[in-house]
Formats: sequence, structure tokens, C-alpha cells
Amino acid sequence: MSDMMRKISEGLERAFASRGFAEPSVEDLRDAAGVSLRTLYKYTPSRAEMVLAALENRHQRYLTRVFDDLPREPETALDTILSRVGKWMATETSHGCLFHAAVAADPGSHPLRALLERHKAEVATRAATATGLGGSDTALLVIIEGLTQAWPLRGEAAVEAAKQLGHALRSPGS
Repeated sequence: MSDMMRKISEGLERAFASRGFAEPSVEDLRDAAGVSLRTLYKYTPSRAEMVLAALENRHQRYLTRVFDDLPREPETALDTILSRVGKWMATETSHGCLFHAAVAADPGSHPLRALLERHKAEVATRAATATGLGGSDTALLVIIEGLTQAWPLRGEAAVEAAKQLGHALRSPGS
């Protein structure tokens, strides 16, 4: 990704995260990206491309924030992942998942749906690998998604509950 595309994607992500997908005008998006309208359209020729660029940027930031430099011990890695998801919610998106919001705003968009599915699959796979819970990808994704949805209502209590559920995956009979 070029520096210009990164700059645009970062600005678009901020705009959509703070104002939703319907509200910001193209001029608002241009201002958020810090470029001319011509440059914005050169790199993202449609609003749909702007949304995809913003979400691709968010995908990379989320993976870096949640999964980089995890502890090697699987149980500690699990707690760290879930704590980081809670911190992400507190600092980045206290109202819910931006990927789900994008699909809800444009439910017929196959590229958005594909990006959502890729994002969630990568989160699940990375979580399973880091925690030594191979084969539990879906269960871990359900825990992380549950945390994401419960966090606006329960905050840190949701993080602690997610940790308890994650540890239950290691119990016999789980």
C-alpha cells in the first residue's frame, strides 16, 4: 500500500468509525482523508471503494493491535487477546463492530460480505493458533464476537466473562 493510499484509508476509517457509513458527505470524507477530491477519487473511485479501503485499514490495525507480540504461553495469550479486544472496544469502537455495521448499511454488497468473512476468519485462526486451541476457531470467534457485542453494555465485566469462557474451552468435556 502506498503512503498516499495509507493516508486516505486512515482518514476514511476515522470518518466512518465516528460518523457511520451514511452520514459523511464526500466532502467530509475528502477532509478526513486530507486530500483533494481529485486525489480521493483517484485512489478510491467510488463510495463503495472508500468503505472497503477504510475497512481494509481497520482490519490490519485490529490484527496488529490484538495479535502482535503475544505471550508464548497459550493461557496467557488467550487472556491477552481478550484484554486487547476490550481495550480496542474502549478506545476504537465502543458501539460495536465496524465490519458488521458496514454490511448492515449495504447488505447486498458481496465485496463487503467477503471482507467481513475474511476478517472474522483471520481473527478466529490467529486466536486458535496463539492459544493452542486448534480446532476451536469457531468457539473462539463466538467468544470474541460476544465480547465485542457485550462490551458496550458490560465493559470490563464482559472481558472477564470472555476469559472465563475461553478457559472453559481447555476443560475436559468442552
